[in-house]
Amino acid sequence: MAERQEQAAPDAVLTRIGQVVMLHHGGDREEARRRLLDLWTELGEDGDPLHRCTLAHYLADTQDDPFDELAWDLRALTAAEEHEESPAVRALFPSLHLNLAADYVRLGRAEAARTHVRKARGAAGALGDDSYGDGVRAAISRMELRLGEGGAEDWGPASL
Repeated sequence: MAERQEQAAPDAVLTRIGQVVMLHHGGDREEARRRLLDLWTELGEDGDPLHRCTLAHYLADTQDDPFDELAWDLRALTAAEEHEESPAVRALFPSLHLNLAADYVRLGRAEAARTHVRKARGAAGALGDDSYGDGVRAAISRMELRLGEGGAEDWGPASL
């Protein structure tokens, strides 16, 4: 019975994260940010890396300041790197690197953006042959085109 509860606990955390993400997608960014931060505090620094990665990934999306968004995306990547042997986590790397590339574009750091879009492309082999994988691969291609056409240093923050 205890083993069954342990297996259910990670699903319960991901379900809670998903519920808050739906709140965010529904337009309540501030409340979503507050609830995700509460979950972050609850998990702590020693929480499950997949949970921390997922939380940080979504927390980045709730940030108003591009430097804060970058900080949360870097936390997501760090947590993923702690659990990179997992196939589920490996499938997150393309998206994580793509988000970092977008962050660096917004901050006018073209070379860092190019580095992360290359890493996203390199990790894309872990994506499934499904709508999620197709969407991430298409987003990587769009970012590659944007970075190849005049460079990100010519863009303002609203260019993405």
